[in-house]
Amino acid sequence: MSKKTNGARPAAKPPLLCTGSSGPGAERFEQERRIEARTLGPVSDLERHLPSDWWRTLFNSLYLETDGDVIENDRNTGEEVDLLIRSVGLERNDRILDLCCGQGRHALELARRGFPHIIGLDRSRYLIRLARKRARQRNLPVSFHEGDARRFRLGDAEFHCVCILGNSFGYFERPEDDLAVLEAVGRALASGGSLVMDLMDGDWMRRHFEARSWEWVDQNHFVCRERDLAGDGDRLISREVVVHAERGVIADQFYAERLYSKERLDALLKSAGFANVRFHPLLAPGSHRNQDMGMVAHRLFVTCQAPHRAHRLARRAALFSDVTVILGDPHLPDPVKRNGHFNEEDIDTVERLKTALRELPDYRFRFLDNHASLFADLRANRPHFALNFCDEGFNNEALMEMHVPAMLEMLDIPYSGAGPTCLGLCYNKSLVRGIAQAIDVPVPAETYFNSDDLAATIPSVFPALIKPNYGDSSVGITKDAVVHTWEEAITCLGRLRAELPGCPILIQEFLTGPEYSIGIIGNPGQGYRVLPPLEVDYSRLDPSLPRLLSYEAKWVPGSSYWTQISYREARLDEEARRMMIDYSNILFERLACRDYARFDFRADADGEIRLLEVNPNPGWCWDGKLNLMAELAGLRYSDLLKLIIEAAQERVAAQYPGRVIPLAQPASVSGR
Repeated sequence: MSKKTNGARPAAKPPLLCTGSSGPGAERFEQERRIEARTLGPVSDLERHLPSDWWRTLFNSLYLETDGDVIENDRNTGEEVDLLIRSVGLERNDRILDLCCGQGRHALELARRGFPHIIGLDRSRYLIRLARKRARQRNLPVSFHEGDARRFRLGDAEFHCVCILGNSFGYFERPEDDLAVLEAVGRALASGGSLVMDLMDGDWMRRHFEARSWEWVDQNHFVCRERDLAGDGDRLISREVVVHAERGVIADQFYAERLYSKERLDALLKSAGFANVRFHPLLAPGSHRNQDMGMVAHRLFVTCQAPHRAHRLARRAALFSDVTVILGDPHLPDPVKRNGHFNEEDIDTVERLKTALRELPDYRFRFLDNHASLFADLRANRPHFALNFCDEGFNNEALMEMHVPAMLEMLDIPYSGAGPTCLGLCYNKSLVRGIAQAIDVPVPAETYFNSDDLAATIPSVFPALIKPNYGDSSVGITKDAVVHTWEEAITCLGRLRAELPGCPILIQEFLTGPEYSIGIIGNPGQGYRVLPPLEVDYSRLDPSLPRLLSYEAKWVPGSSYWTQISYREARLDEEARRMMIDYSNILFERLACRDYARFDFRADADGEIRLLEVNPNPGWCWDGKLNLMAELAGLRYSDLLKLIIEAAQERVAAQYPGRVIPLAQPASVSGR
């Protein structure tokens, strides 16, 4: 992405308004004009009117028109890709990330030349949608993702090359955010991988920018630009007024870019850990309008290398060595578990957890599972850090899972996993579905209604899945939850009303394709890991039974679902894998998940993958999905637990640096 900020000629008066017929450009401009545009008139201080996050909304179809002479120019794109390939010696099978890719011009050009592993990421939803459309039209295998350059999540040490082209660096209000972009790139690059950047020459621009300029965009539109340095001289602030000759002002918008000299950029890259910084000559781009070239007229083209990294599982010192593990209460009833209480397999699961934790020599653990005295125990012997594995909920009530982290926050105790808001939100399946749909994550068709709503709409398309809106662990979902007729649906609704009184119910299209899970460990802006995707293997299940992970599959040993369903590494093409990881990353951040989470998907009959559920604080048990994915990655159970603890402690230490100082006397080890 790029925005023009400098006129190539002395300032001039705007052209007189004239009449003329509307052309295709006018129609595209009008698509941006949802309401009557307003102008501020003369402005004495451009910086006062600059939104801090102007880049969130500026890059749309209007941007493509005003800067189209440069950014929609095939010759410019081809020459820039030529230099990219030459400067770092790209090889055919290199994995390449086009960061801040805009409408995908560089990514698509690389794919057109036969590079098979290209990913593009940008903050603009409009431009990402356009890039995907162009990739489909040209049948090019590029995967485009929406995300923030400061904390994108596309893989740790995944790429051989990351490029930030088209003058797309230095937009943020704070210099620290520019550094965060480079640090995120460093995490994404493989050991010794290359970063390539193209941005304006700040020294040249500071001396040569024009205070005012204008240019015709097409037969009916012109753009007037004003510019000035920020008060500290660090950024160039620009104002752009887009005018239709007959209809008047279409947009009045402000934007800015930080002015990096060669010396300052070199220092910034080295502070982010990059080495071998080199600057390469770059010609000014061509323009079919040959008018205002703006900030792209004089640019810096720089390459550098990511540092060589140690093995990602290298041992490191614990930040909080004393850890208190909070678990469900085995002495209380548990309506989710078989027969409504803890069973032998549940006790065995806890013992396996304790055995695995004893394999982590850097930590000392104590265990709290008496919920009647939990608050008093925490207050009397306040932990340095709590490992919240109480996924049963406070007092073993699933609806009260959020109460445990709320209690820890009341006592100001740092802890692992999601906060109360995230847990409460994700407990409501309908709300998660609505959020996913709003950010373009595909979801199944669904009807929501209260359990006492006798006028509920019965689905007209069968088979359908009927399940409770609240709850986890497949409570309420049995083989009879999949219905094929209205009569079966009415019977199932009656059963759920009786078993779960007051609980809203969902009637959802039953997806019949493969079922997958994505596991993520880590946090945005810090190191993270995507575990190998898992697929449910229904191949041995009795054909008379519906293929779903029912309550029986999780809690009834000896049932057909328990004995005949297994798991395997997902058989996916690269695009489907990337798509699910992308959806999971966006949802992880949007729903405020922390440290670890699991995302379940399933394909419909046509193969389109849709979101089933989001699981913050997913099951930590040795035979759960998360550990099965860890095993596929070559990790032991203790390795998985260590990754979760490290992710949580690093997040806490980054948010509250003082927390690395001991807060109390070391906690004693308890076997309970």
